[in-house]
Amino acid sequence: MAELSVLIGGKAGDGVKLGSNIIARLFNRLGYNVFVYEDYPSLVRGGHNFAVVRASDKHVSANSSVVDVLIALNQETVEKHAQNIKDEGLVIFDSDVVKTDMISGVGRIGVPLSKIARDNGLPLIVRNIISFGVLAKLLGVDFSVVEDSIRAAVSKKVEENINVARIGFDTIETKKKIPKLDNALKPLITGNEAVALGAVKAGLKAYVAYPMTPASSILHVLAKFQDDFGIAAIHPENEIAVATMAEGLSFAGVRSMVGTSGGGFALMSESLSFAGMAELPVVFVLSQRPGPATGVPTYTAQADLFFSLFTGQGEFPRIVLAPGDADQAFFLSGFALNLAWKFQVPVILLIDKHLSESTFSASFDENEVKVAEAVLWDKQGEFKRYSFSDDGVSPIAFPGDAEAVVKASSYEHDESGITVENPKAIVEMVSKRLKKRDSIVSFVDDGEVETVRTFGKADSDVVLVAWGSTVGVVKEVGELLGLKVVQPLFLEPFPLRKIKQAIGDAKRIICVEVNATGQLASLLQNNGIKVNNVLLKFDGRPFFIDELKSKVEGLVR
Repeated sequence: MAELSVLIGGKAGDGVKLGSNIIARLFNRLGYNVFVYEDYPSLVRGGHNFAVVRASDKHVSANSSVVDVLIALNQETVEKHAQNIKDEGLVIFDSDVVKTDMISGVGRIGVPLSKIARDNGLPLIVRNIISFGVLAKLLGVDFSVVEDSIRAAVSKKVEENINVARIGFDTIETKKKIPKLDNALKPLITGNEAVALGAVKAGLKAYVAYPMTPASSILHVLAKFQDDFGIAAIHPENEIAVATMAEGLSFAGVRSMVGTSGGGFALMSESLSFAGMAELPVVFVLSQRPGPATGVPTYTAQADLFFSLFTGQGEFPRIVLAPGDADQAFFLSGFALNLAWKFQVPVILLIDKHLSESTFSASFDENEVKVAEAVLWDKQGEFKRYSFSDDGVSPIAFPGDAEAVVKASSYEHDESGITVENPKAIVEMVSKRLKKRDSIVSFVDDGEVETVRTFGKADSDVVLVAWGSTVGVVKEVGELLGLKVVQPLFLEPFPLRKIKQAIGDAKRIICVEVNATGQLASLLQNNGIKVNNVLLKFDGRPFFIDELKSKVEGLVR
């Protein structure tokens, strides 16, 4: 397998993110699949930032803790990551400010990055571009690829950046030539960008959000391209306004979606219940980070599974989906919007920081997501917004229809939306709404909908079960150790029959999660599936391949 990993590190303000973006573009142009992991504290300036760019000849969505090349823009990067460099690896460093005497067993390439920047009248942030030129020469990459990568990523002082990249390129000799692969270029896309695009393809017309890490960039990308996409990107004053505005848009017939993290979703819980009562189709994107409360705002967790399943007062149907990479995020985002309108229920797209902000080589077909129409009123007889039906779904009409009186109510109501309090009417309407859950179960469990995915060795006696972004690392470990991997895409309704089929006669089930309590493991066991072992990580970081491989080997050897 052809593969290379590069870690670039510095403090906030050193351009680490742009540096990793350009490195990713370089590998992409050489035909590699790319995965980029971003790590940064919640500081505008200062603090340690780093990113790991992994390039491989196969699809990848995880990293190891060791890298082939370390690019150090400050001393702290060397001190924190020297132990992460592979034997005979390379470290590129700013010789004006970084000392590497303590490092042994690796190649050390010191380049006066700060001096080059100053000599060319440019700010120190361009050290990321100069070191990129150095990296390209080390790997034997033609400078034309360097130039193309910079032009694609940099919008200001492009020629000046290309010039200093050339200076860095010319300072050293090639050390190890990375082969160019004969593969087509793939789009590089973050999980949040995939969520945005999938929803647009499914007919999204309004995205409403208050910026909250790690969901914020969904708002940013949709606001930037709202004219191109023909949508409205709206930033209200708080998360309560976000949810209620989206539900008002839904009531008016506008396909709407909101995005937030745990704290914002907590404020939306009453609105979620209102969507359940009023049967308003809205998609809630919940991108998890460590909690409780503010928690660790810029890191990752999978601790909101139960929160998404059970938040909101009363009993009403909902759908919860959990993609594992950008390709799945694209499809399931669009599917979520279509399901919301098909069944007139709130749908929660449960992602996390690791998926939201990591960059993937995408291979989805944009035509696999289309707009699925809602069940509309046929204009026969009197319109009753909550009319009873065999599947619990009422034909819908929207305000402005001269032939329909359209109501939505947070109170219990009759078929026309008039408030009721008598026992018989209450039972009828509660049963009507819950009948939709039966319809959803039939649709996702008995039909052709993919609710569970499997990877690895089909007849393995050991099955690894994971959900969300953790599937990427679990899939690779499963392949390395010859184990089967099972991923539920649906978490509500829980696809019990298909999960049991996927697990089969396995003798050992190991659940892998990035939380402290094993929430998926509990969900499996509550549904009668015995979990033998639970591997958990809850320090705000994802599992790394070598780390998880060691833990799994300790259980199965």
